Amino acid sequence: MGKPAKMPKKKCCVNKPRCGRCPLRALAEGTLPPGYTVKKRRLVKATKADVVLAKSTRKAA
Repeated sequence: MGKPAKMPKKKCCVNKPRCGRCPLRALAEGTLPPGYTVKKRRLVKATKADVVLAKSTRKAA
């Protein structure tokens, strides 16, 4: 038996080539854990994706 795969990192480090635990790489390969997605280079739960997206697009007055 092999080791269980590690969770992807919380935030993409934007390195080229992509590191082994990059959330963008996991999304492209289809190896993201169930219930997770990637928004704005961040690993988020699919149920809270809209909240994270709304917070990250706010502008300062």
